[in-house]
Amino acid sequence: MVTNSHSIWGVRLTTLAIWALAAASVAYWGLRLSGPGAGPAVPTVAPTPPVPDAQALARLLGAVRTQAPVVAPASSRFTLVGVLAGRESGGGAALIAVDGKPPRPYRVGAALDGGLVLQSLGPRQARLGASMDGPAALTLEMPQRK
Repeated sequence: MVTNSHSIWGVRLTTLAIWALAAASVAYWGLRLSGPGAGPAVPTVAPTPPVPDAQALARLLGAVRTQAPVVAPASSRFTLVGVLAGRESGGGAALIAVDGKPPRPYRVGAALDGGLVLQSLGPRQARLGASMDGPAALTLEMPQRK
């Protein structure tokens, strides 16, 4: 019986190539899984930015040390900008600027800086005191229109 030798060698070489690919795949995954793991990822924390020292920067730029700030009397700390008084209810709100900052609205009974409370409102004026029931310690008047 005569057999075709070309076809037998083709089958043998194809089988050899398949087994070689299977062995390479097993070796690759064996090495990959048995090697040291990367471990859990460590989260990175961004460093906090440095806080500049304002006094040192002022000295560096040539600032001269001044005396301690003078505390202004309470009457000059507050400026009455506007009043919305409730005639029948006795309530309302006043726009008051504290220490030259932008004015903020305060309702009757609200606490202001310096331990003062807005006690009552009148036309073009606001009365401030230590408590709602006590005497008025300060009366703010709106500036006259020109």
